[in-house]
Amino acid sequence: MDDEPERLDALTRQAGRWLALSAAPAERHTTAVVAGPYDRVAWRDVYARSAALRELSAQLLTRHAHAPDLLADVFLCAYQAAPRLRERAVMAPSHLVHHQVVTALTQSPDFAALHRETAGDAYAAAMAVLAQASALRGLLERSREARERTGRADRARQEAEAAATAVGEALRQAAEEADAQGEVPAPAAAAVRRAAEAAREAEESARLEDGAAAQAMAAAVPGIRSAARNAASAAAEAVRQEAALMRAWGVDAGETERMPFEERARLAERLRSGRLARWAELIGRFRQMAAGERARKVEHATGELVGVTLGDDLSRVIPSELAVLGVPELRAVFAARYAAGELMLYDSRGEQGTGKGAVIACVDTSHSMYAEGPGGITREAWSKACALALLDQARHAGRDFVGILFSAADKLQVFRFPGDRPAPVTDVLDFAETFLGGGTDFQRPLGTAAKILEEEFDSASRARGDIVLITDDACEVSENWTRLWNEIKRRLDFRLFGVAIATPDTATASGSVLETLCDNLRTVDDLTDVHTTADLFRVI
Repeated sequence: MDDEPERLDALTRQAGRWLALSAAPAERHTTAVVAGPYDRVAWRDVYARSAALRELSAQLLTRHAHAPDLLADVFLCAYQAAPRLRERAVMAPSHLVHHQVVTALTQSPDFAALHRETAGDAYAAAMAVLAQASALRGLLERSREARERTGRADRARQEAEAAATAVGEALRQAAEEADAQGEVPAPAAAAVRRAAEAAREAEESARLEDGAAAQAMAAAVPGIRSAARNAASAAAEAVRQEAALMRAWGVDAGETERMPFEERARLAERLRSGRLARWAELIGRFRQMAAGERARKVEHATGELVGVTLGDDLSRVIPSELAVLGVPELRAVFAARYAAGELMLYDSRGEQGTGKGAVIACVDTSHSMYAEGPGGITREAWSKACALALLDQARHAGRDFVGILFSAADKLQVFRFPGDRPAPVTDVLDFAETFLGGGTDFQRPLGTAAKILEEEFDSASRARGDIVLITDDACEVSENWTRLWNEIKRRLDFRLFGVAIATPDTATASGSVLETLCDNLRTVDDLTDVHTTADLFRVI
């Protein structure tokens, strides 16, 4: 029977199903997130630049052969402005776990907050991937059975497609051997039938594997969703912390986005591990407080604002009094109170208006400044936070800022930040992190500050600078130095503000060196209270 020839058209009808499968195999994707060429370039670039990402990929490869594809998907859903997922039906079965992971990530409660920080920012998106490393390891471990099942289903589907292709090849061979009447020799026809039977068996095996994979995936979904929620939460917190750290140090989002990847990574690591990293929150609060005081400053009031008084000075009338003029029935009342000198006015005490020259912070970095105060905050951290707020104050007013770190007479370091150009964050960090140690001497840092103001006056004719001495100690100054100090102070018309941190009462008492030198002296006993120097930022 096998030796009898068969017609080609009959064989073609028998193999029609498998010919259709071999002619148009379904497209199977290995990435769950739809990505354009620019998105793919962004991922390849950040992956090439980040040793941490490559290390994570190598670690995950020991658990999952397609780990790089999973990391790319996690990156893209954080990086793209509006991530779009493929349909499950077009995914390769081996990558269905990826699809479920990304779906769970984008649907988690913390994803929106994370995405606000990472969209369009390749560095932040990469950091989000790294922050999810632990969760991804656990997720791959918990989804092991589902991944194994989907892997088998993928291989079975490939074998079915290969078997269908073999049917087409057998039919082509039969067509070549057919005679003019379309009769195919029996051996060639038998080869077609065997190929078709193998294809049928492969298709059935693929169907069974697909079913088993679907069951395994359904069992894994709750665990994947839970792990994805934890991953998104961890990533959102990590990105929030770094953004807060950058803001605390005065690094705005625009500046970081312009930084090369390696530079930004080094900066972030330095901020996290630097000497004052523990006090980033304090520094940020201090700078925010100073910004708030700038906003509250009464631009045309003379001196330091201390409260409210009564009088008839219309230049100092508080806003609520002026609001009365908007009510016609109350205008006569306003006029009567004005005539009687009973209007409510801003009260100030005799400070000069804001200076025009440089703002100079002389920061004590002697050994005692390393001591901890309330809340575990060191005196150094508190003083550097105050100095950085003064830097912001100077820049807001377009004034030069100079940081002078001092301790003993032979230890002094000067950092200059001109007001007409941006302050490089690395220079700001150098200023904040430098600690000299040693004893305490006032004469050299104050003399250096006066000399800087003198140079500014001679070169730019700017007077009325402000010097802020931040210290936790008091030391003697010579009569000759005091005489020279008073002379140059009168000539340049600058002010000296003193901030005494946790000093003995005798150091700030009437007639003490600090009280005598400073035009305005305030003491700080509670290092957790940033508002103890709030008024300083209204008069500088």
